[in-house]
Amino acid sequence: MYSLKYKVTTSTCDSEGRLKLYSALQMMQDCSEMWIDSEPGVKQYFAEQNMAQLLASRQVEIIRVPEYKEELTVTTSVYGMKPMFGFRNTFIYDAEGEPCYKTWSMGAFVDKSNGKLKRVDDATIASMTLEPQLEMNYKDRRIIMPKEGGEMLEPIKVLRADIDYNKHLNNANYVRMAMELLPEGFVVSGLRVEYRVAAKLGDCLTPTIYKTADGIIVSLSIGSEVSAIIEFT
Repeated sequence: MYSLKYKVTTSTCDSEGRLKLYSALQMMQDCSEMWIDSEPGVKQYFAEQNMAQLLASRQVEIIRVPEYKEELTVTTSVYGMKPMFGFRNTFIYDAEGEPCYKTWSMGAFVDKSNGKLKRVDDATIASMTLEPQLEMNYKDRRIIMPKEGGEMLEPIKVLRADIDYNKHLNNANYVRMAMELLPEGFVVSGLRVEYRVAAKLGDCLTPTIYKTADGIIVSLSIGSEVSAIIEFT
């Protein structure tokens, strides 16, 4: 398990002084990325093989939204490992140790030179420290798109500030873009994201928004290819 300490600051708050979901996702992402420092064998293997771990899907269960100046602890732990995919929990806890956000995610292992999936060898998998899978309401990583009823909106251009060190649109920015399309007053209690095709600098993402019985689904596409699907409940 790996953990980071945070404080809810002005730059991470919304207009009501509560932690932005976008900021919470950045905290989760940072902790997940830094986790590899706790597994030096895996870190060395990834460096030697020129590999990276990229987020393929994430589910977020929002228990309580922290407020300005609250002290938070973000923890991440891997509970499952396959040759090309890893599974982890990343939780955000308040100062009393109560969970504010519960998440699980699936990461894909890729060759940094070509962006294709790449297998991790059995010895490296066996060396991994696996933790117990934490309790939350697990949903399928695949999001079923409605067959009709979507409203297509104006494209969103990927800017320089949206790109991370993997040269892709940062995964939290997909959610930030999609949240701008939600109706005023929509309160997000849960989130699922399925990442398909990584967007790059200069790409234009065309949103299609669907209203469902459980909430709202936003599809972001590059031309005819779906880049990401975000489900808000």
